[in-house]
Order: sequence, then structure tokens, then C-alpha cells
Amino acid sequence: MKRLEPNLLLAITCVMTLALLLLTGSLYGVAGGAIKYPLMAAICIIAFIIGNSLMARRLKRVSPPMISVDSPRTVAWAGILPMLLMIFAGIPVFWPGHDYGLLVIIASVMTGLTIESALKARQVG
Repeated sequence: MKRLEPNLLLAITCVMTLALLLLTGSLYGVAGGAIKYPLMAAICIIAFIIGNSLMARRLKRVSPPMISVDSPRTVAWAGILPMLLMIFAGIPVFWPGHDYGLLVIIASVMTGLTIESALKARQVG
């Protein structure tokens, strides 16, 4: 590997910020979140990647990876995802005591999107 793939770096960043969201949601959320949130995240990521690839194949839709070398603007747009996930991870700290399942599901779908983009970039070249 001569250079680091930006889609892979984006996926790693989103996985790390999702882990931070799972940690803050477990610590500051309702009881039982330490088991429920990681399980929800894993199921949502796997379901999104498999379901989205099946739908793309069925509809004969081909989409490129999120970050493209041909268009440098895609880096700035893709940088919004980790920033949103960091904001999501901060919400349980400032508003403790709630159930953050919806935040975990939204963040898991965003993370699944970046993982799928890294897989597409690996297939392309």
C-alpha cells in the first residue's frame, strides 16, 4: 500500500466516534445501555451494509465511493459525518438520563455508509 485510502480513514474515524457515542450513552444514559447500545450498533451496521448492497444490486444502481480523487470537494463533504458523530457523542454528556437508542441507530447508519464506501473504494482499485 503506497498511500492511505481516504475512505478507509473516514471509516476508521467514524467507527471511533461511534465507539465514543456508545461509551457516553452507556455512562450517562439509562441503565442497561452498556449492553443494548453496542448490540444495536452492530446489528444496524451489518443490516445497513447488507441491505444497501442488496438494494443496489436489485435496482442496478452503481454508486462511487464517498471520497473521490477526481473531486477534492468530496473530502470536505465527507468530513461532516465524523463531526456530526462527535456532536452526537456530546449530547449524552450535556443531557444525561435519557435513552439514546435513536442516536445510536442514526450514528450506526452513518458509520455503515462510510464502511460501505471504504469497501467500494477497495474494490475499485
